[in-house]
Amino acid sequence: MNILQLNFENGWRGGERQTFLSMLQFREDGHTVHLLSRAGSEMGRRARDAGFVVHECGGAGGVMGFLIRHGRAYDILHVQTGHMLTWAVLTRWLHAAPVVYSRRVAFRLKGALTRFKYRHTDLVVAISDACANSVKAVGVDDVPVIADATLPVVTDHARMALMAEKLGLAGRKVVATTSALAADKDPLMLVDAISALKKQRDDFVFVHFGTGALQEEVRARVAALQLQDHFLFAGYQQNVEALFGLFDVFVMSSREEGLGSSVLDAFSARIPVASTSAGGLKELLAEERGLLSPPGDATALAQHISALLDKPEWAAGMVERAANYYEQHHRLDTMGRGYLALFDQLLNGRRRPHINPGSPLASPPVPA
Repeated sequence: MNILQLNFENGWRGGERQTFLSMLQFREDGHTVHLLSRAGSEMGRRARDAGFVVHECGGAGGVMGFLIRHGRAYDILHVQTGHMLTWAVLTRWLHAAPVVYSRRVAFRLKGALTRFKYRHTDLVVAISDACANSVKAVGVDDVPVIADATLPVVTDHARMALMAEKLGLAGRKVVATTSALAADKDPLMLVDAISALKKQRDDFVFVHFGTGALQEEVRARVAALQLQDHFLFAGYQQNVEALFGLFDVFVMSSREEGLGSSVLDAFSARIPVASTSAGGLKELLAEERGLLSPPGDATALAQHISALLDKPEWAAGMVERAANYYEQHHRLDTMGRGYLALFDQLLNGRRRPHINPGSPLASPPVPA
């Protein structure tokens, strides 16, 4: 198959990592994979460095123009972001390529245009039951679920030692998260949870890996609660999962979450998890694979972190269940081949327009 991945995000978050991993697996299984991305994006840079053909556009007009001119060259348009879905659906009467969308968020869908584009997408795939239910609410009944995946975590002991020295972690229990400082991750509640934890004990340090729009507000909350010695900011770290061996407990504070692929990294690295039950997180951490508290409840989250720190033998059982679950359900080949099976079903059930072999549309375009 010729597969075009469409992702218009500028930075690098969970959705971009999943886009990139999908591309790697599809190529591993023998398919041609190109990327249509925002000009200058981190997504595009990483894909190009990995040897993929990348088509860059500056805005909606460029994306729609590319799809109108070249969309027919692809067997599947695999859309990974909401803006790209809008533009792929609005031009589908001209490019005629099947549109598959990976829905990675679970918030309520609103608006006539949103309902229109979901109902005119050939196939919507959700990464969790929570995401699937949000799509079914607008009248799309057939929403298969294919969970996100990650590569098995390989810790980097040299980097871990450097980071531990830089942050002064020696002799302290390390609680950490890897997430954007954004509203859906609720970092302000997380600061409150660490404040509540500090009132119970003084033997830990919390490290936040990531950046985002709320960074100054979060730093101000840390200062106001006098947590500077217990709440550390490590910023964005490429391949941050290689540092997971530093952690005693991994934390998620999200108020909204499609699934939570960083929790999968914790599962793979065998780190116990304390999390809110937002969206797909409650699916990942079900059956005692971690501890769940209500979104927004800082006190409950702090209590769960403390329990995991105090009872390592009890936590070890959760870690073992989580690691087994990861191996069975969240490996990259499982995810990739799940998508490829759906692509095959879609193409076998749909009659594609004939393209003359001599036409410039007969093969995917390669940038000059």
